Order: sequence, then C-alpha cells, then structure tokens
Amino acid sequence: MQTTAAPVTALIEELAKLPGIGPKTAQRLTFFLLRSPADQARRLAEAIVRVKESIIQCSICFNITETDPCPTCANPERDRGVICVVEEPLDVLALEKTGAFKGVYHVLHGALSPVEGIGPRDLRIDELVARVNPASGSNGNHPEAVREVILATNPNYEGDYTVAYIAPLLTRSGLKVTRLARGLPIGGDLEYADEGTLGRALEGRREI
Repeated sequence: MQTTAAPVTALIEELAKLPGIGPKTAQRLTFFLLRSPADQARRLAEAIVRVKESIIQCSICFNITETDPCPTCANPERDRGVICVVEEPLDVLALEKTGAFKGVYHVLHGALSPVEGIGPRDLRIDELVARVNPASGSNGNHPEAVREVILATNPNYEGDYTVAYIAPLLTRSGLKVTRLARGLPIGGDLEYADEGTLGRALEGRREI
C-alpha cells in the first residue's frame, strides 16, 4: 500500500536522478519544496524550463550560451590565436574565474571513455580539428592564425586518453600543443580546483 502521494513520489524519483543526489537527499529536497511558498517552487520550475528552452551551444566553441556566437567568441579583445580545450562548460567557468586566460575556448562535452562507450564521434573533436588545421576548413577562426592549443582536460585516465587521441590530429606546422601543468591533483576535476591552482597550471603548461 502506497503511503506517499504519487506526485511526491514522482518528484523524489526525478530528483534522485540528478548527479550527486541520492534517495535521502532527494527526499529532503522534495519536502523542502513542499514546505516552501508556492511562488518559490514556481520560480524554480520556470527557471528549469527557461534553461531548456533558451540555452544553446555556440556554433564556434560549443560552450552553452543564449546567443550565437557566445560572448567569449564574439569578444574582439579575446586572443583567437590561443584555444583552450576543456571537457565541460563548467570548466570554462572555473578557468574564467582565474582571470589568467585571455584566449578562446573549445568545449568537447565529455572525455573519451571506452568503458562507458564514449568515442570520438560523441565529442566535438572533429570541430576542433576544423578550427585548427587549414585543410579541414575553419569555424569562426582562421586556422592559420591559431598559435597554440591548450588541452585542458581533467588530470585522470579519461582526460589523459583524450589528450593522447587529440594531440596527433593537430598537425599544422608551427602549431604549439600544450597541456596544463600538473599542479592539479591526479584524478580531480577542473571545476573543483581553486583559482590559484588553476592559474598556476595555465602559466606552467607544457608542450606535448
């Protein structure tokens, strides 16, 4: 016999599907929302719908944005000669907080993982190659103007595997391909690193 109202159970089940949210946390969040004023719950629901309806991917760097191109790609003061390749949009936010990077980004939307069945076609790798190698054409960048590509994947197995796959594809003569310095903890994620550590990792990047 079900003792919890069906809408409550449904909300708990949906919240529990979110990353980092277990069943107990999902229950606490659900009952917090039940105790909250109706307009607060409505604002949350509207914000979720608005994100899904208005957020797109930039056609140049594939970061999430409301406008295409995104503000970073459209900013004439950014150095388009340096492209920083990251796994997720959250990594862009982390790097921007450092204030140390003045170039542009390329978001892969994941990392290669044979165990999870994530291959090159699942990521924005072809688009990166097209931005960098003249023979592949360009997408918002003049490939010959790109001086450096920073492969800023996470310092874990998947990040290393992704770097090992991408680096040989960036073949243009004179192009420098670098990776963040290992000031970052092995197995960590960029989004959780503090700004000082990320800044030092950018400054101490090494050529691959």
